[in-house]
Order: sequence, then C-alpha cells, then structure tokens
Amino acid sequence: MRTPLSSPQRPKTDIRRVGIFFSGGPAPAADAVIASAAMCFSRAGIEVLGFRYGYSRLMEYKPNEPLEEGCAYVVLDHKDMEGMRTGTGIMLGTARANPGKQVENPEDLDDPDKTAPMMTVYEALCSLGVDALISIGGDDTLTTAAKFKLFQDKLPEGKKRIRVVHLPKTIDNDYEGIDFTFGYFTAVDLLATQVRNLLSDGRSSRAWYVAQVMGRKAGWLSYGASIAGEGSLVVGLEDVPDEWWSEEETIDPRTNKKLLGKDGKPVVREIIDLEAVVDRIVKTVIARIQEGKHYGVILMAEGLAEFLSLDEIEKCVSHDEFIHLKPDSFGHFPVSQLKFSGRVGRWIKQKVKDAIDQDLKISGVQFGYEVRCHRPTAYDVALGSQLGVGAYRALAEEGIDGVMVSVTGQLELIYKPFEKLVDMKILRAYPRPIKPEEAFHQLARYLEVWIDDD
Repeated sequence: MRTPLSSPQRPKTDIRRVGIFFSGGPAPAADAVIASAAMCFSRAGIEVLGFRYGYSRLMEYKPNEPLEEGCAYVVLDHKDMEGMRTGTGIMLGTARANPGKQVENPEDLDDPDKTAPMMTVYEALCSLGVDALISIGGDDTLTTAAKFKLFQDKLPEGKKRIRVVHLPKTIDNDYEGIDFTFGYFTAVDLLATQVRNLLSDGRSSRAWYVAQVMGRKAGWLSYGASIAGEGSLVVGLEDVPDEWWSEEETIDPRTNKKLLGKDGKPVVREIIDLEAVVDRIVKTVIARIQEGKHYGVILMAEGLAEFLSLDEIEKCVSHDEFIHLKPDSFGHFPVSQLKFSGRVGRWIKQKVKDAIDQDLKISGVQFGYEVRCHRPTAYDVALGSQLGVGAYRALAEEGIDGVMVSVTGQLELIYKPFEKLVDMKILRAYPRPIKPEEAFHQLARYLEVWIDDD
C-alpha cells in the first residue's frame, strides 16, 4: 500500500546508462543539480557517467583511443553524493567546448564537415553505451542540445538514438523558459552585500560609487543587486531608449583598420549615447543631494560596454589594453575587459560640478567572478535539486527527451520542448532581457529617488 511516505517506484525504462556534464561559466548550486540527478538514476539502478570539463573530452574522442574513467569521466554513485548538493564549485569541472558551433542553420545539419564534431560526440557516447545525455548550461548549451537532437534525427534508420534533456544554467538569468535559474539568487545575495557595504562606506565618508555588474545580455543581476542591496539607481541595456541608439563602422584597434565582414563590407555595430545615460544618472545624484544624501551607489550592467562607441572605449581603458582589444566577427568587444565605471564616474563628477558647483568623491568598481562559486542559498539548493531530479523524472519516468527541465510556482516540474525555446530557423535560443513594463523592473524605480521627467 502506497502512502505519502512511500519512496519513488522503480521506473520501467530501457535506459541503462546516462551521461551528464556541465558547460559554460560556473554557477552556485551546480553540484546540487549534478548530485540530485546522479542520486536518482543510481538508486534506480541506472549507471551515471559524469563527463569532465563539458564536451571537451567527448570532442577529443578517437575510436582507437577509448575514453578512460578518471580522465574523461567519473562514475557517480548515490552512495558518494551525500553532502555534495550544498557544496561550492563544480564536481565535474566545466569548459566552453561546443560541438555545434559550426552548425548555424538547419541546412548545416546536412553538411558532414560542419556536423563532424557532433558525430564525434555521438560516437564517443555510443562507445560507452550511453543511452541518454543530460546537459547543464546556458543558452548556447541549450542550443547545442537541440542541434544534437536534430543531428540524430537525420541519422540512418536503425542507428541508436541517444535521448537528450537540458537543464538551464546562467546566473545572468537571461533564460527563456524558466523564471529564475539556479544560482541567480545566491549571486544576487553576494552582490547585494557588496552594494550595502559600499552604501555604508559612502554614508560614512560622503562618497559615491559606480558599480559595473555582470550581465552581458540582460540586467537581471544588476536589478536584483540594486533591489536587495538598496542601490541608488540601476541602469541596464534594456533601459536605453530608441533615441539613444546609433551606428558606427567597427575599427580594429590592433590595426586601426575597418573590420570587414564576409561580404567584404565594413562591419557596422550599434552604439549607445553614453552621455545621455550619464545625464540620467546625474539627475539621480542631484536629487539625492537635494534630499540631504551626499552619497550613493549607482549600478550599471556590464552589457552596456558592448555598445560603447570606439571613442568611449578608448577613454575607459589604458592605451595598452585598447590596442590589444579584438572585436569578434559582429564587431563586439569583450565586455569583461571593458571597465567603464571609472570613466562614467569622472563624467558624473564633472557634470555635477557644472550643474550645482559641488565636488563629488566618486569611484568606479567592478563586480564579477567572485559571485559564481559562492556557497548556494537554501533556495538555490532546492531549485537546483529539483532540476536534477527533473532530469531523472523526464527520462526515466516520463520517457521523454528533447526538452528542457523547468519549474513553475512552488518548484512544480514542467518540461519545455526545445522547439519552444530555440528559434529553429536560425538555431539560436530566444533571449530573455528584463522588460521595462514588468513589475520586477519597475520595483527598482519605485525604490529609487523619484525624478520628474522633463
């Protein structure tokens, strides 16, 4: 007789061995995800292989060189998982190797040269008798999981099909299909502590800070840190109105020549009017001073750096750093190397001096990688654990694949088909920036000093 205290029933499944790996940047609660999945499969009698460093070892596979336990993978047994879910770091390691990188559209799936890395991964998994694969990673890893499934759909009839599920990971939280990703609130908690510390420092010494916060494509981390840390103003890429955008041709700082695209034409990149952003920040600074608050912390999402004009970039970094910057094929510069908070701080200082004849003590700081492997909060352990268990339930209990495991409400499991999360025409995951009309975004505005629009 089954009761609410009954253990899960053993599943009826033909899956005998699963593989799991972690890809991309670290995130708090990574081991909660891995360990929870491993515990369930292992207790159900299904062997779990944890692949080390993402796709790296799988992509290096050669038929005459079998993948070795301890080097390419480790066996994850439920007896060894106790105490792992609350740890820091990633027990399997991580990497950014991507076997689907050359597949940029559905037509490329018919090109054996472009799909060769995925074929290598497929053969590597088959060599180990893997029946299902669990990928943990960001939007690129999600897209690769979808590509890998599509690649297998085109294999000749009778060839083995390895089932694929994906678990969403990014502390940036810019993920379609799930409200909050595991590790996000842990990262926000640490960032908010840093903001509160700066605020206390500023209050004590009449000082201002401009903090540049991680988040390339979306401002979720910046907004979370500002809301929880009582920031004075937060600005993300989503806050830049249409009239502050323009374009410029990309110059390669290393050669001082125009960057040319595949068509031989100059690569044109979008840029923002940084002065307009600074002017808006100055309004907040002056409004706080008029309230008697001669201090504050301004948070800015690092994604703004990707759209700075070349002239502004040159003012943000040293000459040596500038001449070594390398734009990618789209004209984008590496945002992690562009610390713009000092430049913005100096500009604010000058504009406030011109406007109200007050000298500010203001400094630029950069928040970043220290948040990625922080000990996870209870919420992120619970969320990560549910996602790991969800991988087991999707594959072993529900018998489905080609899905991303997600949650809704009180961590209720839902399974999102890849087709709902990836634009199948261009094989790219749908982005998820903060929408300015949504309540989470507006929460920050209500908590900041109110500015009357002109």
